[in-house]
Amino acid sequence: MSLIELTGQITELKVARKAAYGYFLTDGNEDVLLHINETTQDYEEGDSVEVFLYFDSQSRLSASAKTPPITIGKYGWVTVKDVNPKVGVFLDIGTQKDILIGFDDLPVHQSVWPAPGDMVYVTLKTDRSYLLYAKLATDPVIESISTKADRGAFNKNIQGHIYRTAKVGSWIYTIEGYKGFIHESQRPVEPRLGQKVEGRVIDVKEDGTINVSLLARKEDALDDDAKRVYDYLMIRNGAMPYSDKSMPEEIQERFQLSKGAFKRALGKLMKDGLVYQEGSWTYEKKE
Repeated sequence: MSLIELTGQITELKVARKAAYGYFLTDGNEDVLLHINETTQDYEEGDSVEVFLYFDSQSRLSASAKTPPITIGKYGWVTVKDVNPKVGVFLDIGTQKDILIGFDDLPVHQSVWPAPGDMVYVTLKTDRSYLLYAKLATDPVIESISTKADRGAFNKNIQGHIYRTAKVGSWIYTIEGYKGFIHESQRPVEPRLGQKVEGRVIDVKEDGTINVSLLARKEDALDDDAKRVYDYLMIRNGAMPYSDKSMPEEIQERFQLSKGAFKRALGKLMKDGLVYQEGSWTYEKKE
C-alpha cells in the first residue's frame, strides 16, 4: 500500500534523514516530510516514528507526529475553528491544516451552521484525490456511543451538544452520554449544529433516549413574565387596561404571552402584593 493510500490514518515510519526544516520519513519505498512544526521531539536517522498522514495547504503529502483525535473511521469531538459561507466549516484537529466539513454536508440554512468554538462529532473521509474532509456522525453512530437513561433522569437539568438539527427539532448528545430530541416547540430558537446547550429532561422513553426542553422552567419563566407585565404597568403610571378577563389576542399582541402565562404572571404579582384588579383594568397597589 502506498503512503498516499494511508492518508487520514496513523502509520509507523522510519527517519530516513534530517533536514533544516524537519525530517524525511520512509516506509522503505517512499518518503514524506515531517515538518519541524508537526513534532515536539528530536529524532535520529533510523528512529521509528508514529505519524498521521495528510495533505498540507500546498497539497503535498505530509506527516504529523501530533496524533489527531479523529482518523479515517475513528470518530471524536472536534472544535470548530472557522467558517467560510462559500465552502463550509473548518475544524481544528491539531495539524497545521484545518479540516473542512463541506457545504453539502451542513444544514441548508447557514444560520444554524456551527460557529467557532462549537464542537461536532465527526470522522475523516477522503475523496478520489485522497484529500481529507470531515464527516458528521449519523444517528446510528451516536446511538453506538450513547448511554440509556432511566426514569431517574426525568426533570433533571442537562447539558450537551447539538449533533443534528432540522425544522421539526434538534438532536442532542448530553454530557452524561444520553441521546435526546428537542422538539421545535421546546426550543426558543433553533440552536446551531455543534452548539452547547442547557435544558431539562421532560421525558425518558422506553429505549433509553430522552426528550429535552430548552425552555425555562415554568417557575423561572413566571418571574420573567411577571416582570414584563409589571414593567408595562409602570410605564403606564400604574394602570393598564388589561386583566385576566382580556382577550387572548390582545394579550399576545401587547405582551407576546399566552393568556395562561399572562394570568400566572398576574397571579404572582397579586400574591406578592404589587397589583390589584378592578373590572377589566389592573392597577399598581400603593402602600
